[in-house]
Amino acid sequence: MRRATRQTDPVSEVWSAPHHPAPVDAVVALPGSKSLTARALILAAIAEGPSRLVRPLRARDTDLMTGALGALGVRFDADGEDLVVTPGPLRGPVTVDAGLAGTILRFLPPVAALAHGDVTVDGDLRLRDRPNAGLIAALRQLGVDVDDDGRGRAPFTVHGTGRVRGGAVTVDASESSQIVSGLLLAAARFDEGIDLTLAGGVPSMPHVEMTVTTLREHGVGVTATDRGWRVSPGPVAALDRVVEPDLSNAAPFLAAALVTGGRVTVRDWPEVTTQPGAQLDRLLADMGAAVERTPDGGLRVTGTGVVRPLVADLGEVGELTPVLAALCALADGPSRLTGIAHLRGHETDRLQALDEVLTAVGARVRQLPDGLKIEPGPPRPALLDSYADHRMVMAGAVLGLAVDGVRVADPGAVTKTLPDFVDRWQGLLGAEVTS
Repeated sequence: MRRATRQTDPVSEVWSAPHHPAPVDAVVALPGSKSLTARALILAAIAEGPSRLVRPLRARDTDLMTGALGALGVRFDADGEDLVVTPGPLRGPVTVDAGLAGTILRFLPPVAALAHGDVTVDGDLRLRDRPNAGLIAALRQLGVDVDDDGRGRAPFTVHGTGRVRGGAVTVDASESSQIVSGLLLAAARFDEGIDLTLAGGVPSMPHVEMTVTTLREHGVGVTATDRGWRVSPGPVAALDRVVEPDLSNAAPFLAAALVTGGRVTVRDWPEVTTQPGAQLDRLLADMGAAVERTPDGGLRVTGTGVVRPLVADLGEVGELTPVLAALCALADGPSRLTGIAHLRGHETDRLQALDEVLTAVGARVRQLPDGLKIEPGPPRPALLDSYADHRMVMAGAVLGLAVDGVRVADPGAVTKTLPDFVDRWQGLLGAEVTS
């Protein structure tokens, strides 16, 4: 049987995920959104002047992004929890470490093309498996010289000349919406802007809508066309921005309310947002939760102790799949999750990884061409691999609430987006935690 990509070794750390059959009752505050922080960093780096990011996410992905942009000549100054970003002349030669971050893999190269000099992008071993041919092909259509030895994947080198012609381009973004976002984010700095036409479908469309909204907030002209978007050439305005809490990282905490029949409130839930995680209220309600807004601006989820199965197309919210799939393994009937074939190209092959993890704790799983069918079974303890994937650690934590004896290898994978997840999880469960 084919296995998901494993990043751990026999001596890696193992975390005993707390078993907690009693109802939780907690209020949770979360750090800034990774998706919004990444977009804000890119636009601040090519803006007309300094920008301030208020409460941005500080985690491995965003630290690597600031490291990459800093190597190109952008200055970053910490001011308490804030970050002041000062653009500078973009120059190579430099090799940047993208880690395992798709945001760096796809957002940085269009900016690198604006630099004077060569910029090589590489990272963790698994990064070299993440698909990027659509972006590389699009950059070449726009007049950028990219050397990837024909792989369509990292490592590759962008030979920057200080300018990009831009103009019309047809883009295959079927493997990741980040390909579209990366091109749109830098396009105002191209000589002719960009007139981007999609060659087919694109997953996670809310992330593209997030990009378009963010660009407009920076004064960039973006127009939707029949099959894509047009970005006008021009300046990118400097902007001080308060970064919203990461709603996708709210998923395991809110899921704990369903699993235990308890109550969890996430503070500062935005009334209006472009984050796909905002769909958690609808999805968790479909699975049996009572969901309400609190008077002080939070989102409260209350469970009954029964988790209903879920039949849903998660194409727009793929990042929520691991936690939702863990809930499905604890539901009172079979679930079917579709629209997520693109998850095979994430930090690991998430469909294969979920198959292995959910099967290990007793569920019966069948992989579909674009998703998973999950049928709960008698629970059993298991050692679960994290596959160097932060979302798989979170899924393991949710499973551990209901299944005694769940252990997760390499819990440090959460440093990608939520470095103190384990401590936050222990805090959620309080003094009654058992492990």
